Amino acid sequence: MEKLAIKLCMTKDIGVHGNLFGGNMLAWLDEAAATWACSVCKNPNMVTVKIDEMVFQRPVKNGHQVNIYGEVKGIGTSSITMYIEARNVNFYTGEEKTVCSTFFTFVRIDDSGSAIPIDETIRKQYKHLV
Repeated sequence: MEKLAIKLCMTKDIGVHGNLFGGNMLAWLDEAAATWACSVCKNPNMVTVKIDEMVFQRPVKNGHQVNIYGEVKGIGTSSITMYIEARNVNFYTGEEKTVCSTFFTFVRIDDSGSAIPIDETIRKQYKHLV
């Protein structure tokens, strides 16, 4: 998997139970995945159309580093699906433990918001995944 982003959990990110607020984690994952989808598809007009089930396996506390990883799992005519995983990092040992993971699907759109094909040369690069 490719490292997409590094985030630091700060006081402003904490929910009422002293953990990273789940909505903030989703925003971090969506931003990292969307930016990567645009990069892979060489087009800035990619929008999130689906996020699969999200299960939070462990909490993230104030001061924790979160590494976000991704892997392209499939590419269609106008969509790309990727597996995204967030891992909590122990600063002292470097050990990473999975916090949550899910699949994101993005679609390339035109100026009116209609789906349009991803460039054929890019689709051919990932043809083995389809």
